[in-house]
Amino acid sequence: MNVISTAIPDVLIIEPQVYGDERGFFIETWQQERYAALGVDADFVQDNQSYSKYGVLRGLHVQHPFAQGKLVSVIHGEVFDVAVDVRYDSPFFGQWIGCLLTAQNKRQLWIPKGFAHGYLVTSVDALFTYKCSDYYHPETQFAIRWNDPAIGIAWPQLTIAPTLSIKDAQAALLADVSPDQLPVYST
Repeated sequence: MNVISTAIPDVLIIEPQVYGDERGFFIETWQQERYAALGVDADFVQDNQSYSKYGVLRGLHVQHPFAQGKLVSVIHGEVFDVAVDVRYDSPFFGQWIGCLLTAQNKRQLWIPKGFAHGYLVTSVDALFTYKCSDYYHPETQFAIRWNDPAIGIAWPQLTIAPTLSIKDAQAALLADVSPDQLPVYST
């Protein structure tokens, strides 16, 4: 397994070992001891899958309290996946990491607690999967605007405008979110 460090130390790109031959391939997508040794020390309680078509942009979602660490990957298609540090008082506050996740590259992105998360489907369609370290609490989830100029995410260019949910289209700018609504950075 290969781990790629990012500009935000807590966010990791993971390239699992792929064992393949003419029959297909085998990949271990989670093993608690091995991943903990790499820095992904989470007790996952929920797995989710999301199917989306080209141009769908989901996010940037935050859940606080009940923050979720997420281990994300794509099993069909490709997405540009983004993690934004929204931990109040973090030295990386408002900074983002983006990674192309595809069924072919089999990469995973570890998004720790305290980060906003979103992704854009860049293939015809995509099947996205993720493990969560806490349960979904819709009453504590909110969104940060996907194109917040202060964050400045360099989303891939599309041939159409991104397709957003009403909630995501109406999301607040990060600067307009009260600090008491954000997770707190701790060392």
